[in-house]
Amino acid sequence: MRRKASILVVDDDPDIVEALKTVLESQDYIVATARNGEEGLARIRASKPDLLILDMLMPRRTGLQSVAS
Repeated sequence: MRRKASILVVDDDPDIVEALKTVLESQDYIVATARNGEEGLARIRASKPDLLILDMLMPRRTGLQSVAS
């Protein structure tokens, strides 16, 4: 049996996060979420997702800063 791919969605807009999570889970992906770049970076380090979907303009830490660390 094939392992399900994991996706991390990082965005400060809860509506976008919920919409992406709903669509991706309906396609059988494992979806984790984070509300800002700092939380996203912690989740990246902890779970090593297969794919990141990042908002580039967030408070505290941008999407780019989250993956460049």
